[in-house]
Amino acid sequence: MKAQSQILLSGVAAIAMLASAAPAMAQAASDEADSNANEIIVTAQKREQNLQDVPISMEVVSGQRLDDFNSNDIKSVMNYTPNVFVQSTAGNDVIYIRGFGSPPANFAFDQSVSLYVDGVYAGRSRQAQAPFFDLARVEVLRGPQGALFGKNTAAGAVSVVSAGPTRDFEGKLTANYNFDFKGTDFSGYLSGPITDTLGARLAMKVVNQDGYIHNLATDHDDPEIKQQLLRLTLKWEPSSNFDYTTKIEYANRDVIGGITVSSPLTSEQNPHRTRYLDKSALGDEGTKTKSWMISGTGNLAIGDYTLTSVTGYSWFNANIVNGFDQTIPGGGGAVTNNSVYNSFPERFEQYSQELRILSPTGRTFEFIAGAYYDHGKYRLDQLQGFNIANLFGSPYFGRIDSRFNQTSESWSVFGQGTLNIADTLRVIGSLRYSHTSKDADFASHLVYGPFAIRPISSAKGSLSEGNVDPSVTVQYDIAPRIMVYATYGRGSKSGGFVSNTLGTVDSTFSFKPERSTNYEAGIKSTLLDGKLIANVSVYDTQFKNLQVSVYQPESSSYLTGNAASATSKGIEGSLSIYPAPNFDITASGAYQDIKYDDYPKAACLASQPITCTPQTNNLAGFPIAYTSKWTGNISAHGRFDLGDALKLDITGVAAGRSKYFDSDDQSPIFGVQKGYVKLDLRVQLAAQDDSWFVAFVGKNLTNELTTGSAFRLPEPITAASRAILYLEPPRNLSVEAGIKF
Repeated sequence: MKAQSQILLSGVAAIAMLASAAPAMAQAASDEADSNANEIIVTAQKREQNLQDVPISMEVVSGQRLDDFNSNDIKSVMNYTPNVFVQSTAGNDVIYIRGFGSPPANFAFDQSVSLYVDGVYAGRSRQAQAPFFDLARVEVLRGPQGALFGKNTAAGAVSVVSAGPTRDFEGKLTANYNFDFKGTDFSGYLSGPITDTLGARLAMKVVNQDGYIHNLATDHDDPEIKQQLLRLTLKWEPSSNFDYTTKIEYANRDVIGGITVSSPLTSEQNPHRTRYLDKSALGDEGTKTKSWMISGTGNLAIGDYTLTSVTGYSWFNANIVNGFDQTIPGGGGAVTNNSVYNSFPERFEQYSQELRILSPTGRTFEFIAGAYYDHGKYRLDQLQGFNIANLFGSPYFGRIDSRFNQTSESWSVFGQGTLNIADTLRVIGSLRYSHTSKDADFASHLVYGPFAIRPISSAKGSLSEGNVDPSVTVQYDIAPRIMVYATYGRGSKSGGFVSNTLGTVDSTFSFKPERSTNYEAGIKSTLLDGKLIANVSVYDTQFKNLQVSVYQPESSSYLTGNAASATSKGIEGSLSIYPAPNFDITASGAYQDIKYDDYPKAACLASQPITCTPQTNNLAGFPIAYTSKWTGNISAHGRFDLGDALKLDITGVAAGRSKYFDSDDQSPIFGVQKGYVKLDLRVQLAAQDDSWFVAFVGKNLTNELTTGSAFRLPEPITAASRAILYLEPPRNLSVEAGIKF
């Protein structure tokens, strides 16, 4: 931890150096500060509001900041949002807020933290590829958001807002070359009016980059990424009373190779950037995904009221082939055979429709009311292959396939009312009723092999359930631009089915809906004419029937079901300082304490006695994996004018977290990711009119080798039992150039 403290101090020192240099070089602040200059407008409550007026613990990451650091996925948002974690695996990346999320092992899980893209629900991670370019902002809302966002927001919600057409014609082209990943990243957009009533924006992004782990078996740097993204946005405004925006997004993403590396079971994590993985009987390791997202949002003014319609369509077709590094830890470069591998072809389709009406603001009573409907189809195939050198004295070569089908339908009605008791006092009440129905079936069969190494089974089930999610907030302005609030709210996530655990039968096929209750209080303050913004919130979030899926090494399978209850308590805060024109410092941090309150029949942890069995085990009082007690970040940006023609922008970000278990069995040896701080830096030289720029971008400058997940690959499924770590990107440096017109 001493080394981590030194890294943290060096990161803070680097930012402090920038902080001390900028004011001296920047122009002196004018006496009349524009108190509105630093306002951030969000739509977290379905209206445009100043972030400081929203009684929710939330963070907002601008599209420009994400673009500055070549962010390509949801994981990049984690650097700027404490108490948010994105777990990296070979299957699905999963978002956790305040320690709660839906584990990636059961592919059919609805997410406890739901993603919304331009108002359209996107509850599966493969729906989130195309949105992460050419963005206006990303809003991260912590805590249950069931009343207004609705579907499956028991832990929180992430709202992605893409950039829209501009009033005037403009365009931008950017080219980036990454020296460490030996590849390019091209992006750009064209935007402007087509007619007096129709505007358009066409944005694209093309990525071709090598990976950061050298595969000795293929002489290839894994994972190589080839990605093409395209979005067309049209906005029609035939009158001042009506507008309609259509967005069409296409994504094609190929990932060649994986991110697993072997590590000893008897020592702490010390990942290496080499691996050895042969081609398996299922083909080359990697991921292929194609997706479409189409949305239409219309706003019609009816007198002082606004009727809004949001229509969505989402589709993806994906396949992932997994393998695990064959290197034998401590074996002097020796490798074992590629004994276990799998593939998960997926296909998903969803239609959705929301209608809502907004009352005018500035009245004693304001309201939002609406209804929502969606229909989805999901199919998951599992191809599980084995090539075991010695299974009970004989070699074993076999394969078991399974198929999971699910049809789902949900609808809800919701409303929120705000009673303005006085100019300084407001009471906000929200209520949503949601109904979900699902029909699913599962079946497996032996494709080849002398016998089935896993049980052959089938299951079929259906569910129909309703959930009520209320919330009440009291909001009080104790002084101009200083607001305090207290909130009680509930969230829910629908039940579902086990999609890819071999041996599943009717009695183990389904799991219950999970429910959350949140108590929260906070203060939001804007001081010194907007030069200082400080926010703090405290919370107590409780989950009942928390949905879990935990890996069991002994059977190489997952135990999927419900933990009885868990609680997360903590404090979150943010601070933004604008000491001089063109200079700002932002810091945010969080502390959380999260534990299971009751978890009977839980999979045994590595730290528990060898006599432990799931039938008698209870994890009450144990922490939840993938959660750190401390998370935080600090960033600073300064702009320095170099004469009348040029300007220099420097942005530094230090983001880190304390240690956490990143293995399901919470091994205190190989399953702990130590605390770390990662430093990012962007130095940009540009024309004063922004017509061109060149930049240096450095990410993870301290070269912290961190892992997103870990598990034990046991004998006899492999000849060499070892830990498998999912390695995250190391330090990478790039140069960037662009033009704007």
